[in-house]
Amino acid sequence: MSDGYKEGEGTGDRIGGGIDEASGEGLQPHPGPDREAPSLGSQRLDRPLHGPLNQSRCQPLSLGYQALLEEGHLVADAAQARAVEALDALQQELAGGVTSRGLYLWGPVGRGKTWLMDLFVDCSPVTVRRWHFHHFMRWVHQRQFYWRGQPDPLARLAEELSAEVGVLCLDEVFVEDIADAMLLGGLMQQLFARRLTLVATSNQPPAELYRDGFNRERFLPAIAAMQAHLQVLELDGGQDHRRHPGDVHQRYFVRRAGDPGILSEQFVRLSGRAATPRTLALGGRKLEARGLEGQVLWCDFAALCEAPLAALDFIALCDRFDTLLLGEVPCLASRPDEDDSDGRAAPDRQPGAPRPIARGTEDASERVAAGDRVLPPLGARDDSVRRFIALVDECYDRRVPLVIEASVAMEELYPDGYLAFAFRRTLSRLGEMQLARFGQRRLP
Repeated sequence: MSDGYKEGEGTGDRIGGGIDEASGEGLQPHPGPDREAPSLGSQRLDRPLHGPLNQSRCQPLSLGYQALLEEGHLVADAAQARAVEALDALQQELAGGVTSRGLYLWGPVGRGKTWLMDLFVDCSPVTVRRWHFHHFMRWVHQRQFYWRGQPDPLARLAEELSAEVGVLCLDEVFVEDIADAMLLGGLMQQLFARRLTLVATSNQPPAELYRDGFNRERFLPAIAAMQAHLQVLELDGGQDHRRHPGDVHQRYFVRRAGDPGILSEQFVRLSGRAATPRTLALGGRKLEARGLEGQVLWCDFAALCEAPLAALDFIALCDRFDTLLLGEVPCLASRPDEDDSDGRAAPDRQPGAPRPIARGTEDASERVAAGDRVLPPLGARDDSVRRFIALVDECYDRRVPLVIEASVAMEELYPDGYLAFAFRRTLSRLGEMQLARFGQRRLP
């Protein structure tokens, strides 16, 4: 069990929170209000604390990259080569004890940004912490709660982090939550003031982060701080490396009307037993599962993506299970004037009216008190789409296979809509999940 989630005492596969009476299964991803938020040392991380590593592993990144090319593991990519050169220079500066300007890698999906950052982490000559951005912000909110009532909690948080690490690596920086945006301006300035080196990846350049967001002017200091303290480098190569050939291991299946489902067979193959319905306690909610056996969980789309779950609920699931099965995934496209069932307008708004803001994965669509702001028209299923994106992201980053049975082909899941930009990354990741190499050490 990963740090930050305590194993329950007593019988059953219980983790953290209370046991559901129907099954004795439980997950508790949320620290209670009366519990201290995890410190940096106990927080569950994407990668453990690294470095300093021995000299043999701290060879220049460029040499390791060239060796992978010569061995046929990689395809030559000029944009990647430029990024390797920049990371190599940063590595050498850090090894020489120089406080260095960080690096911000951005570009389309599948260009190898995450892999390059992980290579840098593995070879770092100094202590480095690597987080997925959502996990990092979770820690920030928890520590801010812990320091509430103290003067300048962001300064205390930055001091805590910079005292333990020399380099902070953040993967998949994408700001859409107003609470995150409000925190990041001050936090970035505090971290850079303490000479912490930041390496980040994103699908967007800093200037495009939180574009059109509410009160974006309060986020501009974060952008200015990143532009001042980071080298911004675009990975603009034309290749999506996730689509490179490899042995196929199909994990996405289309179920046509009237066809027998395949997930029952997949569940038996993976767990060794037939599926029986179970109820799982997840946070303060009950999650209905089609099957749960050992390290394998089978749920329908409605249970995971239409319920009010958060990204940290998916973190808890990936902590607990080695494989997830997701059934009854519908076509996710929808019009703004539809509801989730029969195409009628939602009862609290007029047909065609823009839907109220959906504040991140966990909050569904609800109005905010400050100005009752609305977003551009969202489809009726877009809140479920956000959760689906968060689920795929978590499974991908944790290398947890996600077996899907859907009513449409992968490319037809979400052909257009407000979330089309984010969903392109989802499709690219689902595509890589169909290869046998998924779950092994990530190559670009």
